[in-house]
Amino acid sequence: MRLLTELIENNRKWAAGVTESDPEFFSNLAKQQVPQFLWIGCSDSRVPANQIVGVAPGKVFVHRNIANVVVHTDFNCLSVIEYAVAVLKVKHVIVCGHYGCGGIKAASQDHHLGLIDNWLRHIRDVRQKHEASLRTATDDAQRVDRLCELNVVEQVNNVCHTTVIQEAWERGQSLAVHGWIYRIQDGLIRDMNVTIQGADEIAETYRVAANPTGSSA
Repeated sequence: MRLLTELIENNRKWAAGVTESDPEFFSNLAKQQVPQFLWIGCSDSRVPANQIVGVAPGKVFVHRNIANVVVHTDFNCLSVIEYAVAVLKVKHVIVCGHYGCGGIKAASQDHHLGLIDNWLRHIRDVRQKHEASLRTATDDAQRVDRLCELNVVEQVNNVCHTTVIQEAWERGQSLAVHGWIYRIQDGLIRDMNVTIQGADEIAETYRVAANPTGSSA
């Protein structure tokens, strides 16, 4: 219990420090949240969204899960995306993975781990899809890092394949989806150069128009 007491005390000190430097900070923050960014990242405690991009609370709307996976049957993730896009009107969705991800490492191996195997199945699908590329890695560490990168690219595509994103584009909303990866060892983010800004940039198979040509209104 001592640790929890320390956390609460740390909170008091933090709030006092913020108020001292900006007396209106919390009153302004309480009025509304108007973030321009939705961050979809890994649950890893070493990858806190706000801190690594250097912005204050209220600037980034965040969803995190093991290995930053976007699954089309995950209504938690889909609800976050819909709220961020349709209500908060974010302009950017950032999928940010990180090198050395434990979930990715587990999915790169063939060990039975328990319930989490069902979640890691989505990453194993990425592994199977890019098996030829992963075989060119010189060692296990490089193979895991390459799978971390490939997973980011695949999850960017998964975000863009959702009806939420495509409906936003169809109604003319300015919205870009980006893929980044973070290296814990040096604290730096790398842009994976997979930014997608419209349905015309995704495979035709995955385009789902809200009101296709020829259908009734």
